[in-house]
Amino acid sequence: MSQEIKYRGDVTLTFEVSDIDASIEWYTSRLGFELIYKVDAMAWCEMKAPTDSITVGLSQREEVNTGGGGGCVPVWGVEDIDAARASLEAKDVKFDGETQVIPDMVKLATFYDPDGNALMLFQPLKEG
Repeated sequence: MSQEIKYRGDVTLTFEVSDIDASIEWYTSRLGFELIYKVDAMAWCEMKAPTDSITVGLSQREEVNTGGGGGCVPVWGVEDIDAARASLEAKDVKFDGETQVIPDMVKLATFYDPDGNALMLFQPLKEG
């Protein structure tokens, strides 16, 4: 009999980045994240997302592997996707095309950090 996994309820999403200091600035100024700590000897930091129980880890690498395969795409729920997108675009954040709308379900908008890591915004169109 397999043992049930007991999750704590917190999540850390990790991204490879080419310049940790530039990425810290990007995640704080564009997305409103807050630096928790940075370990220069490991080229690692963790940041608090503006959502409870989620942190983002940035790991500096000589070569960032963001294309050609799978990977983490965090999808952040927002109350007003049009306002959130406009705010990010005003800060020169690159989006992948127009906001997609699945009628009576959800709005989706994909954008990228400076190293090409994909992130997405979503706004549910129905409660429940």
